[in-house]
This record gives sequence, structure tokens and C-alpha cells, in this order.
Amino acid sequence: MTRILLSLFVFTTYSISAQQLKSPSEFLGYELGTEFTRHHEVVDYYQYLAKEASDRVQLTVYGKTNERRPLLLAYVSSASNISNLENIRKEHLKDTEGAGNASKAIVWLSYNVHGNESVSTEASMQTIYDLLTSKSSYLENTVVIIDPCINPDGRDRYSNWYNQYKNSPHQVDPNSKEHHEGWWTGRSNHYMFDLNRDWAWLTQIESQQRIKVYNQWLPHVHVDFHEQGVDNPYYFAPAAEPYHEVITDFQRDFQVTLGKNHAKYFDKNGWFYFTKEIFDLFYPSYGDTYPTYNGAIGMTYEQGGSGRAGLGVITKIGDTLTLKDRIAHHYTTGMSTIEVSSKNADRLNDEFRKFYQNRNFKYKSYVVDGNLDHMLSILKLLDKHNIEYNKASSGTIKGYNYNTNTNETIKTDINSVVVSTDQPKGTLVKVLFEPNAKLSDSLTYDITAWSLPYAYGLNAIASQTQVPVDGKENNRLFFYAGKPSKESFDNNDNYAYITDWDSMKDARFLAALLKEGIRVRKADHPFAIEGKSFERGSLIIMKADNQNKTDFIETLQKASKKFNKKITGSKTGFVDTGKDFGSSYVKMITKPKIAVLSGKPTSTLRFGEIWHFFEQQLEYPLSVIDSDYMDKIDLNDYHIFVLPDGRYGKVFNEKQLKKLKGWVKNGGKLVAFGGAIDAIDGENGFGIKKKEVVKDSVKNIPKPHMNTQRERIKEAITGAIFKTKVDNTHPLAYGYGTDYFTLKLGSSSYDYLKNGNVVYLEKNIEPVSGFAGSEAQKKVGNSLIFGVELHGKGKVIYMVDNPLFRGFWENGKLFFANALFMVD
Repeated sequence: MTRILLSLFVFTTYSISAQQLKSPSEFLGYELGTEFTRHHEVVDYYQYLAKEASDRVQLTVYGKTNERRPLLLAYVSSASNISNLENIRKEHLKDTEGAGNASKAIVWLSYNVHGNESVSTEASMQTIYDLLTSKSSYLENTVVIIDPCINPDGRDRYSNWYNQYKNSPHQVDPNSKEHHEGWWTGRSNHYMFDLNRDWAWLTQIESQQRIKVYNQWLPHVHVDFHEQGVDNPYYFAPAAEPYHEVITDFQRDFQVTLGKNHAKYFDKNGWFYFTKEIFDLFYPSYGDTYPTYNGAIGMTYEQGGSGRAGLGVITKIGDTLTLKDRIAHHYTTGMSTIEVSSKNADRLNDEFRKFYQNRNFKYKSYVVDGNLDHMLSILKLLDKHNIEYNKASSGTIKGYNYNTNTNETIKTDINSVVVSTDQPKGTLVKVLFEPNAKLSDSLTYDITAWSLPYAYGLNAIASQTQVPVDGKENNRLFFYAGKPSKESFDNNDNYAYITDWDSMKDARFLAALLKEGIRVRKADHPFAIEGKSFERGSLIIMKADNQNKTDFIETLQKASKKFNKKITGSKTGFVDTGKDFGSSYVKMITKPKIAVLSGKPTSTLRFGEIWHFFEQQLEYPLSVIDSDYMDKIDLNDYHIFVLPDGRYGKVFNEKQLKKLKGWVKNGGKLVAFGGAIDAIDGENGFGIKKKEVVKDSVKNIPKPHMNTQRERIKEAITGAIFKTKVDNTHPLAYGYGTDYFTLKLGSSSYDYLKNGNVVYLEKNIEPVSGFAGSEAQKKVGNSLIFGVELHGKGKVIYMVDNPLFRGFWENGKLFFANALFMVD
């Protein structure tokens, strides 16, 4: 009897609490799905729930965006679980070491990574409300972590735009303005980066802050909520091929289990859906794959809609798709995911534990070394992912050499780093470091190659044995590219100060000096002075050039300390070998005034990479000029004009091309990326020519329609890595060796220039990693990658491949810095 009364009391108390909580509609003052909720209103609602249901909701702010909007996580579970949340987390993480006894299911739901896929955040509010009320039984053995909006800057950009342009009431005609966003859509974050492709590379502030918390939990299940085209039905797991080979049978099977449960609800409501198509599990930097490679059931859910849908739109079959419909679908799959996870909590824990115990990979160790600045960069990335590494012991190892693509025996020393797969993050190590990921299907959703040693320009060996390490130092940044030499600045007799040039750290150092008004020269020939050798591109800072700057030494010393630059003082400009410091081959570096084109026809993503490069990586000012008013700009106000990749077509008419050519001829420097090259070639443009490939005169044999896509893939390159030749005597390639691994994103190619072929592919080439179709390989053979064309007093710099792609191809960035500072 006492037990019955106690149960009745608990139920009554819960019912009163549930009745007191306001639904999203009640709190916001409008029916959910009839308006787009601005981010601050979403924050208000989550704060309200955290206050009114504090025993079952724990709300944290894990960071801020570039535009200062808060990033939230809501932990939702039963009162007993919330009161014991930290112990649940710790016990769960013990499973990664095979020592845990966890019993709770951990489900992480991520909403609105693409800002204009705006239904996600709306659905999150209904989801958390029902978890606290009608669906609270799921929480007895489950902790649900909700990120209501990964990309608040993009979401508010879309919401504000839509609220500004929509009809009143909203117009369902797809031709109406409210269904056509402008060039800068709400999809991306502040810097126009796609946050859904940044999980592994962590170039953006939102990703960097989120991954810290994610790695503190490593959930069993992670869902990334998205939207696709208006006319598409709903997509949910299981995913399409290719699956990366590290994905376990359980991870595959559980996706099917979840998919069948979703289908049960969709079938009941007569909602259309599809599975096993388009969205694969291969590229490691997505919101489904990165969690998967960390032991989760990682999934993408895609609702038809996106920015085109607004509050309601007529589809091509004549149906009206409303925001309410979209909320219902995302709400249903979210709840279904939690339901299945709760029912399978024990199995999720068992299999999660097994995932971290089974690390039987071909390569047991990856050994990397090379440029110390590059080493520091990659180790910082590994630290962010909680990946362990150690110094290598001196000795010899045998393994696959990334540079030569052969098995070799090499020597290691204490400057070599060993990254082993025998660690909790071993699966992720394999995925990020493997030389060439196994591809089960060439039809993929994204790039097929990304190996970190290639991306960071490092020497690497993949060994099938555990490579011995020196000591027990791991997860420490123990590599430094020299420390500031105090003696260099104390000697007033120094004639000049010298430092090297071979990394982005050096470019940041130069940019800082130029901004402070320090005059800097560069060496166009290698030289030796006072027994020390320096390569092309080395920076020479002359006392005489800066005699009018009273704080010269103080400014130089401050910059060298900030960037950890080793500065060598010299009492003379008379070199042992090479060119003396007064030679015409030791030229002053111009402090350039730089402009970049934005708006149509540029790609928002490609423009964003350049914008982010200048402001967050190089820390150097640039002017953004929109294509709408480019004709009104006097280009003579700028030294450099950058054209991002995009779909240009014939965007420049004859008059505009003439103006551009005249500016270059008078000394301007034009930098053209990718598709921008098409806009300045041809008879009225500059000298570069599109590469023509004569196809074999083979009789056209009819092929089945179903094979059309696979026939086309023969002419495609889906993000593959190629080994190129480099003329490192050219200023565009200062700081590089004679080889460079380029990430080629397509088969567009250009003939060699008459002169100035700095980086290029030779004939009969194959990718060292990733997929390239047979016809595409023929097309890119004997083609230009980066080159410089002289035109009057100025220059045109062609960047066929993108050295700034998604901000993660670290080894390409110095080429762009060279284009800005070294090419004169």
C-alpha cells in the first residue's frame, strides 16, 4: 500500500510539473511552425526550461560564434541521472579503455549546422519539451544531449532575410522572392565555411569549441539534422555505400534497426522517405562520419526543404510543403532515435566498449617528420582530437613511404613523431593518416583523399609494426622551430637581421612586420653569411631601411617573440656565397594593398576561404569588393586583386577585361583561382589556355541508361591527391622542395604556360590517393597547377587547384602567401 501511494505521489508530482512547463508555442507566443524563431528566442526558451525543470535539464554555454552568439548544449535526462551526470560521463569514458561498467545510453542530437536548413532548431524545441513531458520514460536509462543550433550566425542570417522578404501571409509560389536567397545564403557560418565539413579539420571557432565537449562525452549515437531540396522526400539511415572499412558490423546493423523504426512511424503517417542513397559514410569530417570513427552510430537525417521552402512552398508534384510538416518529420526521427537507443542501452554500451578494444589495423604506427613549423601545426590538431603521439626512438623502421609510394627502410630520430593506432583514438588515427583509404564505390558524396601527412607537407612512413618511442611524453607540443635569440637584438653593431621562409608562421611574422611599418627584403638567391646558410625567400631586415623608425628593434623583437621566430643578426651585408645584401636580387617586399572579389559569380565557400585566410590565419587586411559595384572601383588603389573560384562564365565583358588587362599591364597583380581562370582566358583575356584532350576515335557503343552515372565518373576526379613537380627557384614556390602533393577537386586543366610553370603535372600520372577516372587522368596529364604569367609591368598568378581548400590543406597555404609577398 505504501509503495502504491509513493508511486501515485511521484506520478502526481510529475503531472503537475509537466502541466506547468510551457510548450514552445506557449512560450514564444505563436504556434511553432508559423514563424522562424530567431536564435536569441531559442536561447530564451532553453534557459526557461533549464530554470523550470532544473532537476532534469542542465544547460551549458560551450562557446561563442564570430558574431558573439552563444553556443548551447542541453543535457536532458531523469532527475536521478542529472544529479549524477558527471559520474555517468566518467563511467562511460572508461569504456574507451575497456574498464567501464556504464549502463546509460548517450544520445547527442545536433541541429542546424547549415543555417538555412532552419527546421532543425524549431524541431529541437518540440523534442526537448516532449522529452520532459510525454516522453520522459525514455530518459530513465538515457542521457540526451541537444545542441539546438550549431550555426547561430547562419541561422539568424537566414531568419532575418526571410522575415524581411516574405509576403504577409507567406507565399507558397516557389517563384516568389521569399524562396530565393541571395548570394550569401544562411547555409554557412560567419566566414562562409560549411561547418558540416569541418569536424575533423577544426578550422572554425564553432567546431573548435564543440569538439572539446564532444570528446568529453563520445556519445553512443549522434544525429546530424539537415535539409535537402524542396522536392526530395525524407532521408534517414541506413547510409549509402561507400562505408569506410573501419565501420563495424554493429554500426551498420544498428543503422538498419533505427531506419526500420523510423519507417514504422513514417509508414503510419503516409510520409515519403528513402534510405541507402546519396549520403555515404566515407569522408571523415562530417557530422555523421566523425562520430562514427569515434565509436558512435553517426547519422545524417535529411528533410526536404532548406532555404527555398520558407514557411510553405508548392513542390513540383503540386503538394504544399509547410514548416509544420518539416518539424513533424524531424521531430519523429529524433524521438524514434531516442526510443530505440533507450531500448538498446545495454547493447550500445557493450558494442561501444568492443569498438575501442578492436584495433587490428594493417598499419600499427605512422611516423612523421619534416618542417618543424608544419610539425607543430599537425600536433596542435592531434591535441584537439585527444590523439596521443610520442617522440620516436633513434633507429630504423620499415614501412610505406608516402613520398615515394614504395616500402622502404628509413632512420628515425628524436625529431620524428610516432602516432600509434594502439590508443583509444586508434580508429580515428587510421582514418586520418592512412595513405590511401579503401574505396568500395567510386560514386561518393565528397572528396576521397585527405591523408594528413600530404595535407601538412610532411614526410611519413606507415609501419605494420609498433615503432619504439623515446620516453613517455605524449600529447605535448615538444617541437619548436627555433626560439627568439636575445643576443641578436642586444648587439647594436648588427647590419641586418635574417630569418627563414618556409611556413605560414613565417608569413604571419612578415605580415605583422609590414603592418607595423617595418621594411623587409627577400633573398632571390640562396646565400651563406658568417658561416650560416639561407634559402631563397629568406627575410632580410636591414637597419638602414628602418633607421627612421625609432622603435625598430623593439617592434622586431616583439614580433619574433610572438611568432617564436629565430632571428640571426649579421654585422655585414657581405656574403660568403650568393648575393650581397645591396644586390638587386635582394629586393624590398611591397606592403601590398589587397582586394578580393565577392558576390556573384564567386563561390561563397571559396570566397570564405580567402576571407578567413586573411583575417584569421595571416592577420593581414584586405578590402572586399562586391561584383555589383566592381565597375565603379579604381583598381589602381590596389596592388593585388584576388578572384576566388566560382562559376564565372562570361561575367567580364570586353570592356571590363580591357580595364583588368590595363591594370595588370601597369603593374597590378591578379590572382585567379579555379573557375575564375575561365573568365580571363581566351582571345580577349590573358595567355592561359584550356587544355584540349582529343578522345579516342572509338565507335560509340550504346550503353544502358542505368550505367550513365558510372560512365560519367570516368571523367571525374573526386578529390584525389597527385604528386606534382615544383620549380622552387621561382618566387611563387619559395620555401618548397621539388615536389608538392596537390588536392585536385576536378578534371579542369590548362596547358603549360610559355614561361612561369611553377607547379605542374607531367604526363601519365595517377593519383597517389583517392579516386580519379581513367579519362580524367588523361586530361590532367601535362597540365598546369600553379603558374605566373608576365603581362607588361604586372603579373597574373593562376591557381588551378585550390591551396586553401576548406582551410585544412596546410601545405598549400604558403603558395598563396608567396603570391602576395614574394612574386614581384
